[in-house]
Amino acid sequence: MKEVIIIGGGLVGGLTALLLAQGGVQAMVLDAAPILDESAVLKATNPRVLALSQATIHLLKKVNVWEKIARQMPYTGMQVWNKNGYGEINFGQESKTAPSAEQCLGSMVEPSILNLAIQQHMLMVVKDYRTQVKVIRVEKAVNCWIVKLADGTTLKTKLLIGADGANSFVREQAYIDVDVLDYKQAGLTCAIQTTQPHKHVARQIFLPTGPLAYLPMASLDQAQDGHWQSIVWTLPDDYAEEYANLDDAEFTALLTRESHHMLGEVVAATPRAKFPLKARAAQRYVTEGLALIGDAAHVIHPLAGQGVNIGCLDAAILCDVLLHDLERGVWANAQTLKRYEHQRKIQNEAMMHSMSAIGWLETSELFPVVWARNAGLKQVENQPLLKSRFMQQANGLAVLKNTRYAHSG
Repeated sequence: MKEVIIIGGGLVGGLTALLLAQGGVQAMVLDAAPILDESAVLKATNPRVLALSQATIHLLKKVNVWEKIARQMPYTGMQVWNKNGYGEINFGQESKTAPSAEQCLGSMVEPSILNLAIQQHMLMVVKDYRTQVKVIRVEKAVNCWIVKLADGTTLKTKLLIGADGANSFVREQAYIDVDVLDYKQAGLTCAIQTTQPHKHVARQIFLPTGPLAYLPMASLDQAQDGHWQSIVWTLPDDYAEEYANLDDAEFTALLTRESHHMLGEVVAATPRAKFPLKARAAQRYVTEGLALIGDAAHVIHPLAGQGVNIGCLDAAILCDVLLHDLERGVWANAQTLKRYEHQRKIQNEAMMHSMSAIGWLETSELFPVVWARNAGLKQVENQPLLKSRFMQQANGLAVLKNTRYAHSG
């Protein structure tokens, strides 16, 4: 019988396994993905980036993964404004040169680059890490969970952790219902090259159709470094379909115009990807001997880029409560898992609902709403204390304050 099996070997599942290993607990990790080809991953540019918070970077440093990340772009500032208004918020400041660690608000990393670093370290540290595994059944037994694999293997574990994404098979097999909010929107993403450099600033402009984000990203060509960004454009479904089918010249011209030339002309774009936007919230994060983390437990609107970061905080809080009780001779009992759920569920749902509300406020053209959002942005911009609280919420370090992973800086 295994002490713990984690289904899902991506960022959140991998981080959980590595944090547990540091605490003396070896988890079995069942990963559907294959062993990644390092050369192929490094040669390809991903159209998306993940905006990693200071807390996520801190956790990746804790498990010795951060230094393995081959390519990343730190950001030192954020700029948010309305196209049809006067409200604007600025956090941090631009940096024309490579910023110091103290200047950084976070870092943009391609998912493929991050997954490569996580996987390489798991291969070194996690003793039972299995790739290309297909789980076909999960069922509750007396004091354990039974996991059945496509190759006929049957496994038993005292604790099962579902880190298998938004369409979680673990969640489904555990009969945990999920609430879904369909925004009737899609995210359009690709990498673009602009004539003006980003200067390590992440930018987001609120358009009548939805927010358009320019996120600094590292370039494969050092000569072009500083001129590439990943975009995430939130659009109604019909607009997303139309824009996805434009030819490159039409699309780059559209981006240049809609962004108000914020970084000059858009001169190149990689192939576009489109994904539906739906918020998901599991009605429970835990049941006897089982816990959900990351997208298996919650999926929020990408407006603030916090989805991956709250998943990493899930991993940290779950590992902290598990290892705390292990030191007292207890492993994964109901009270332990409930403490994890209590700490994370309320906070995550508050974030989810606030992002949904902001998304509506920023696309509404009703005059009172337009006036309120412009006044609100201006008010926040003129209140240093309020801006500081926004940044504290975004960096995630406060969540780790009373855990073994607290940031000492």
